Amino acid sequence: MQLLVFVLAYPFLWFISILPHRLFYGFSDLIFILIYHVIGYRRKVVESNLKLVFPQKPIEERKRIEKEFYKHLCDSFLEMVKTMNLSKEAVAKKYDIQNVELIQEIEKEKSILVVCSHYANWEWNVSLNNYVKSKGYAVYTKINNTYFDSWSRKVRARWNTTLITQQETVKTIVKNKRDGIKGIFGMVSDQSPQVSRSQYWKEFMGIRVPVINGAETLARKMDLAVVFLKVSKVKRGYYKAEISTITANAPSTEKGEITDQFIKLAEQQIYERPEHYLWTHKRWKHRGKEAQRAQVLAKKSK
Repeated sequence: MQLLVFVLAYPFLWFISILPHRLFYGFSDLIFILIYHVIGYRRKVVESNLKLVFPQKPIEERKRIEKEFYKHLCDSFLEMVKTMNLSKEAVAKKYDIQNVELIQEIEKEKSILVVCSHYANWEWNVSLNNYVKSKGYAVYTKINNTYFDSWSRKVRARWNTTLITQQETVKTIVKNKRDGIKGIFGMVSDQSPQVSRSQYWKEFMGIRVPVINGAETLARKMDLAVVFLKVSKVKRGYYKAEISTITANAPSTEKGEITDQFIKLAEQQIYERPEHYLWTHKRWKHRGKEAQRAQVLAKKSK
C-alpha cells in the first residue's frame, strides 16, 4: 500500500514542483480555499492558539492573522514539494542567507548546532549547507511511508544534507567527534515535549509550558557552538535568513541560558510577523501541568 501511494502521488508532486512561479502560487491559492474555507483544517486549534497568545488583539486582527497564516501554510507546503526540482543556484536566489561568514568562522574550530523555530520556511534552512565545509545534518521526524522517507532523504542530499532522527543525533555527534569530523546540525527546537519527559519549563509567548532543551544539553555536553537562524518572508516565494550566535562556548554557560536565549529570539520573530508561525500545532497544550509534573518527580525521588 505504501508503494502504491508513493507511485500515485509522485508524478503529481513532480508536476507541481516544475510549475512556473505564477501558476505555482496560483495553485497554492486554490489549496488555501480548499484547506481554509472547505475543509477547515485545524481552524479551531489556530483560533484557540491565537486567542491564547494575543488576547489583547481585536477579533478582526486575529482573524486577519489566521487567514494570512493559512495562505502562508499552503505556500510552505508547496515550497517543500518544489525542493525536489530546485537547484542550488535557484534556492540561493529564493533563500538569501546573510552573514554566513559567521558560521564559516566558527566551523574552523568546532561543530555547530543551528537552531530555529517553525517559522517562515524552515524546509529551505538546509540550503545553508551549500555554503559551509562541514558535513551538514538535519534532525527530522521519520516519515511513516518508507518510500516518501527515502525520497525525502535523497532530495535533501542534493543540498549536502544528511537527514538523521533524534535517536541518531547523539551517536552521530559522538562518532564525528571521535573521527575528527566537524558537523553542522540543524534542529527545529520549539516543539512541545511530552509532559512525562519534560525537564524545563519556561514562558513561551507569555504562557508557561514545557520546552525542549535537547539542543542545550547536547551543546554543553559535546562542546558545540549554537547559532540561531532567523528567517523572514521578504515576499511570496522569497526569504531572508539571518544568523546570530547564541554561544560559541556552550560548556561555560549556565543551565537554561541557551534555551532561554533561543526562546527569546523565537518570540521576537513571531511577534514581528505572527502570520508566518506554525499555529496548527498544539504548542501550549501542556500549560498548567507543571505542578502535576513536579509531584510525579517528587514521588520518584523518594
